[in-house]
Amino acid sequence: MEPSHADLAAAEPPGWTVNGGAGATHVALPPPAAAPAHGRAPSGALAGPRWAAVWLVAGLWMIPVLVSSAQTYLFVQQKQEARLPLLAAFVWQGLPWLFWALMTPAIVWLGRRFPMERRGLVRNVAVHLVANLAMAPGHVAVSALMGRLIGHEHYVKTSFPDVFVKLISIYLDIELLIYWGILAMVHAADYHRKYRERAVAAAQLETKLAQAELQALKMQLHPHFLFNTLHAIAVLVRKQETQASVRMITGLSELLRMALESAGKQIVPLKQELDFLDRYLEIEKTRFQDRLTVRQEVAPEALDAEIPNLILQPIVENAIRHGIAPRASSGSVTIAARREDHRLVVEVTDDGRGLSEGWAGEASEGTGLGNVRARLRQLYPGDHRLAVARRPDGGVLVTVAVPFRPARPQKEPRAHG
Repeated sequence: MEPSHADLAAAEPPGWTVNGGAGATHVALPPPAAAPAHGRAPSGALAGPRWAAVWLVAGLWMIPVLVSSAQTYLFVQQKQEARLPLLAAFVWQGLPWLFWALMTPAIVWLGRRFPMERRGLVRNVAVHLVANLAMAPGHVAVSALMGRLIGHEHYVKTSFPDVFVKLISIYLDIELLIYWGILAMVHAADYHRKYRERAVAAAQLETKLAQAELQALKMQLHPHFLFNTLHAIAVLVRKQETQASVRMITGLSELLRMALESAGKQIVPLKQELDFLDRYLEIEKTRFQDRLTVRQEVAPEALDAEIPNLILQPIVENAIRHGIAPRASSGSVTIAARREDHRLVVEVTDDGRGLSEGWAGEASEGTGLGNVRARLRQLYPGDHRLAVARRPDGGVLVTVAVPFRPARPQKEPRAHG
């Protein structure tokens, strides 16, 4: 026996299944939207990244619109009921889906504002349930109105409140499925975007690290640096100070070895970074003789904290080159490190001539400090500090502050042979 129109209405999910019946043949549908006058092409206001997202959402929602409309049209023909125009089927099934298309930006915003993460999970789930229950009646109401618009007998003869209550009581689970399906796609897209951003950031960080290593090697292999170092060694040899000359040669080779062995490491313990500085400063102190004094004030608990590899050498090099070297008298450089709450704070001070009058902060930084700042931004976005300031009693104070994290155990280097 053929089901009645009331049975069909009770069995079909709004916007999903098929409908039809007598009284649906001669329907006055709204006229199609007028074409653009004079055949003008869409303006540039409909292009760009924001509109690309709008067109993508509209295109995705057209898939269920077309599938549902085709199902409705073919089902009516198979049941040999009064013909339902294809356009009527499109309006009946398409506009309810259009409601969810219009709700998609709100769901996207809610999904990003209240993500399904461990932190605040109960509250966020409650927010989405409330939003879902607030949106579901809108979709059902549009479905009921479209049934009346096309002239479906059951929708026309039954009062709107009765149809609305019946539909929402039967298909509330579908409304939940639609909302949470959209939310799942939002989270999947966001996780994919964050994964790609992290991959790009990691690649950029590797590039910055390589640049820092090359900069350090460039400094070590600079002709003037090597000339001065070898000249100092030659002087010691002429004075027959064998032990001192051997110590200088050993220090130079050790510095180069440490720089090469640390290649590829992004984070090292502070004590390893200070070991590298010691080798570098031994050579610099030999060059400057009694003109350079170096002091270290490092708290014991800071030695095993993580710090970016080769981050301090450019800062110390700047202090010596721009603070101590231009002076005829002696000068000093102090390296201090300590823990302040959840941060590792490292300070490099010199008592040199200080910053120039035209110093303009970050805009005046050279390659060394610029490289340090860029690496800190990538390693600790929004959670670091690099400050360059004049000291009241002369000289410059450079402060680096990063999150305090115990360093991971380092692998023992392989023996050569």
